[in-house]
Amino acid sequence: MNFKKKKKKHTVTGCAVAVIIFILGLGTLLPWNFFITATEYFDDRLKGTPSITNGTTPVTKDYEFASFMTLLAQLPLLLFTLANSFLYQRIREKVRIAVSLVSILCLFLLTAIMVKVPMQPDSFFSITMATIWFINSFGAVLQGSLFGLVGMLPPKYSTLFMSGQGLAGIFAALASLLSILSKTDKASAALGYFITPCVATLLTLLSYLLLPHLEFARFYFEKSQSHHGQLATPNEPLESADKEKEALANGDLNGYNNEPIITNGDFEASGTKEALFTTQQTDSHTRSSVLAVFKKVWVMALCVTCVLAVTLSVFPAVTVKVKSVYGNKEWDRYFLCVCCFIVFNVMDLIGRSVTSMVQWPSKRSRLFPVLVVSRVVFIPLIMLCKTDNRQYLPVLFSHDIAFVAIMTLFALSNGYLICLCMSYAPQLVRSKDCETAGALMTFFLALGLSLGAALSFLLRNLL
Repeated sequence: MNFKKKKKKHTVTGCAVAVIIFILGLGTLLPWNFFITATEYFDDRLKGTPSITNGTTPVTKDYEFASFMTLLAQLPLLLFTLANSFLYQRIREKVRIAVSLVSILCLFLLTAIMVKVPMQPDSFFSITMATIWFINSFGAVLQGSLFGLVGMLPPKYSTLFMSGQGLAGIFAALASLLSILSKTDKASAALGYFITPCVATLLTLLSYLLLPHLEFARFYFEKSQSHHGQLATPNEPLESADKEKEALANGDLNGYNNEPIITNGDFEASGTKEALFTTQQTDSHTRSSVLAVFKKVWVMALCVTCVLAVTLSVFPAVTVKVKSVYGNKEWDRYFLCVCCFIVFNVMDLIGRSVTSMVQWPSKRSRLFPVLVVSRVVFIPLIMLCKTDNRQYLPVLFSHDIAFVAIMTLFALSNGYLICLCMSYAPQLVRSKDCETAGALMTFFLALGLSLGAALSFLLRNLL
């Protein structure tokens, strides 16, 4: 009877941790997704009065909002992700995550308030860009910290975290669609749109605060701390191992069958249980250098950089310029939201989720980098879709269905390959180095985003 109660308790807490990790993943990408999905709202606020003349024809100033937003969102992400690699050793994880979430919440509130505040386009542009800079700076610290936190848990939770990030895009796209469908004026619809991430960010903060109180999460966090050399006495590794054996004896710890992290095979692979315990005692105070960890994960790091550089070079800077072939005003209101953002984010989430069932190619396969590099073909495919005022390139894919098909494959490959990269990296290092590997992968993730954002200016002007 006691066995059944303990097994049920472990299953419940494991499922609760899974839900929280999913919510935390969603919360990390809310800022980015809510800003890019609202591109039309920002473009509308920045139209202003035509003031620049070209001969006798008045011309409205082009702020290139999508490209500047992408660049100013990813540059601080890159810089603060690099800083976070050192910050996590000096500032407690709880402080980093809690302060980041509270700051993001405040900046979202500022953006919502600005909806009702009339101002000149130049002033609005400057304040919005500053908001994007700071909100993504805190987002970088948050994301790096959470990747390190999730790296302490079994690999399935990395997949859940990445799936949560994929859902953030769908969440923002659906909020945008509802604002378009609403019968209220544009200002009220935009206000409701930006209040939504405020509520979601608050939920993310509360979920994080609850996580350490769950027995399943505490088990893995304490196990990771023991690997980090925080043991008070030499006998504690034995106690930790006893906890592992007790958890195994009490049934499936996290409610999933065939858990790959703690099995009897792991003990056998080490030779004997005593050998494992001795290793823990003598090696628990050592931690690999950043360079040593990088040598193990460099392939995954470069792959995630390449995947995101390709994605950000055309999404959203180029994709938001694509127009429907029908020219129907009613459909035009929904075209960008549905065919660009909803299609991309749904397919991206599916791509991320598939990795929980299929992980091909393997982490050591030479085919994996080849698939990553092959995504470059999506850049010319998207640039050859229908846009207005083209100067250099012809239109080869004018129909809406062609654009949707390209976006589907583009997004599926993006989500699938990113999730594999982020899931494979912690598996290539020892458990004590998972946090360092997570920080490194987050830095290269941000590097890919920044390179793609910089490239988007060139590709947008080639149209």
